Amino acid sequence: MIYPWQTDDWSRLQQLRAHWPHALLLHGEAGIGKLKFAQHLAQGLLCEAPQASGEPCGQCAACRWFSQGNHPDYRAVVPEALAGLVGVSDPGSTDEKADADEGKKTRVPSKEIKIEQVRALLDFCGVGSHRGGLRVVLLYPAEALNIAAANALLKTLEEPPSGVVFLMVSARVDRLLPTIISRCRQWPMSLPQPASAIAWLEAQGVGDPAALLAEAGGAPLNALALASDENRPLRDFTLAQLAAGPNCDAFACGENLQKLPVPTVLGWLQRWLYDLLAQRTAGRPRYFPNAAKALERCARQADAAALASYMKTVTRQRAVENHPLNARLVFEELFIGYRDVFAT
Repeated sequence: MIYPWQTDDWSRLQQLRAHWPHALLLHGEAGIGKLKFAQHLAQGLLCEAPQASGEPCGQCAACRWFSQGNHPDYRAVVPEALAGLVGVSDPGSTDEKADADEGKKTRVPSKEIKIEQVRALLDFCGVGSHRGGLRVVLLYPAEALNIAAANALLKTLEEPPSGVVFLMVSARVDRLLPTIISRCRQWPMSLPQPASAIAWLEAQGVGDPAALLAEAGGAPLNALALASDENRPLRDFTLAQLAAGPNCDAFACGENLQKLPVPTVLGWLQRWLYDLLAQRTAGRPRYFPNAAKALERCARQADAAALASYMKTVTRQRAVENHPLNARLVFEELFIGYRDVFAT
């Protein structure tokens, strides 16, 4: 099933059924359910007795195979690190590397979609349908394609095999090759209305859903994850330090946050800076409305030029956030820089 806020997207998408594109690019904010939507769409395309709405019947042999993760005309291609999300192994993605990885018990799963996976996919596309219908390929997230894999996929998209539909899902279209984008039918997935998202979060038993939804940028799945985030005490500590403005203790931040992933802390910091700017220019924060008073105080104290310069610094740090840097030193430098925004 799709999420309640996706019914409109689903209805509009059915207009394409008469002339279904060979490649569909579903894109939108992270945390709104694009992957589940794409999986439901794939099942609907493979279903042998679809409903009038285009949704799968859930009863036919094709639907049962899909639910069990072994439909012969379906492939899901994801990075190794995300294999658990789709429940379908990508053929050829591990066998070829077994010898190379032998004995490497601590090998970190790849976060990229590699060329070996795309090559295995091309073999799948070259075989006829087992059930006489469509063959469906799901790629998630499309921005995880490395350069070699993207170029290999591009050749297939330029000369698409008959009867094959590519469903590509992305939260960062800006990271895709323009040539790949140009060969897909783009389909923007909309953010849910706050009332709909809050009602869904309440049904999941989430407390204070409005605040969590705001912090998640309106993405309900991210808000749900925040509700059970084991790092929430450290997130609260970080926000308290940021709210202190010129009194922020950079070294305490480095000490307490050093075991956290750098991208996680950078995310908190960037959202706070965005709200500082929003408070300064529009008088209304987006991500942390419950911290409006602290944001207003910090916005008054901050030097505008220093704030703009610091935001660029944080953005540059984002570009190397996954590099094996010393997290404690990174955080100390970042929070010293934040404190300097308020220097007179």
